[in-house]
Amino acid sequence: MDQLRDLAADLRIEPSALLDIFLTAVLIYLVLRLIQGTRAVRLAIGAAIVYAVYVIALELDLRLLSGILQTGAVVGLVALVVVFQPELRRGLDRLGRVGSWAWLGASDASGYQRRAAIIAAAAAKLQRRRTGALIVVERDTGLGDMAEAGVIMNADLSAELLASLFAPGYPLHDGAVIVSGDEIVAAGVMLPLAERETSLEHYGTRHRAALGVTEQTDALAIVVSEESGAISLAQTGRIVRELDEDELRQRLYGLLAPTDVSSRARRVSWRHNGAAPSGGDTPEPAPSAEGGDER
Repeated sequence: MDQLRDLAADLRIEPSALLDIFLTAVLIYLVLRLIQGTRAVRLAIGAAIVYAVYVIALELDLRLLSGILQTGAVVGLVALVVVFQPELRRGLDRLGRVGSWAWLGASDASGYQRRAAIIAAAAAKLQRRRTGALIVVERDTGLGDMAEAGVIMNADLSAELLASLFAPGYPLHDGAVIVSGDEIVAAGVMLPLAERETSLEHYGTRHRAALGVTEQTDALAIVVSEESGAISLAQTGRIVRELDEDELRQRLYGLLAPTDVSSRARRVSWRHNGAAPSGGDTPEPAPSAEGGDER
């Protein structure tokens, strides 16, 4: 019994130690959120492997290997700052914004509705102007690698800015814009084209790029045709066309919002409107057999 009391006394944790553990956990969480979806994830894993090798070298008294790793660590610290520069800049920018802590938590239904409405409004503006556009909306799969091939913006999401990025004659007109959450991450991004050979003769470059990026990721791609002004939405390598602003907004919200959030929002809407549920989420886009339009 006395031994148990001594063990409990030895394991007594001071409040400062608990605070230290909590702050360390928060710091690790912030770093992981910061690099999520970017090439920095793979680089961080590589750095962790190198550190593990260094620890093993110390334990086995491998002096030559541990010495080389120690020397390389000095250069490595500088290299990490250079390599992670986009992520560090993005993190400091978020910390410097008023109310920036909202990005740490899950967004409510109004946040998803707002994003869907902004993107749909921008597409409608571009449709009226017959301006070609390709907007890619990030979901769970990170698009950081693709974004780094374009012009990094990290700008607040707005319909006016989205529409202006595709203005004819603007240097970024021909590339795609990547949207993540409430930010326009990058513009002028060149995307991989769809690899399927069948039925692609009916599609222009923008539609093929939309199919390509949605084949490789779970992103959503909105295309505005330069020739017909038609709005299309691509998902999982399939595309639905001839959408108007309201249809696009509803589909985007149904696909972006988590199931529990979108279902709760629909129930509130049905209560307010006095209508019965129609059942199911937004229909999944189906393949289109229509002819192509824009280049």
